[in-house]
Amino acid sequence: MIGNEQQPSGSPHAIYAEYCRRGQLAYQVRLDDGAAVFHPRLVAPGSGGDRLQWRVSTGLGRVYAKTVLARKGEPPYNIVLVDLDEGFRIMSRVEGIEPTTVEIGMRVEVSFHPAEDGEPPYPVFVPLAASGEG
Repeated sequence: MIGNEQQPSGSPHAIYAEYCRRGQLAYQVRLDDGAAVFHPRLVAPGSGGDRLQWRVSTGLGRVYAKTVLARKGEPPYNIVLVDLDEGFRIMSRVEGIEPTTVEIGMRVEVSFHPAEDGEPPYPVFVPLAASGEG
């Protein structure tokens, strides 16, 4: 549930982008069975039902998988899959540490890459210890 703030409206992508602008990682829940749904959509995967409710994640999770890419002439960067505590998985990256030091199982917390070039902010992660909360 969203709390006292007004829920954004529009397409699932527009709603998700607005939550990101607020610094919140939003996801949906199937009301039929309580399963978390991510990436936001109009109908629930599996059932095709439209009984979806928006929720805001705590932003805490664990690195499920990682890889490091290094393009010629550019610094390396990581790509990770993070399992959020609410039960959904997101592809992103871990910032604030060397890409090669990201470990599977590492606890992370969401942060947001700033908006640029007309695009909304987007979620990235930082190691939980680096977020100031041990």
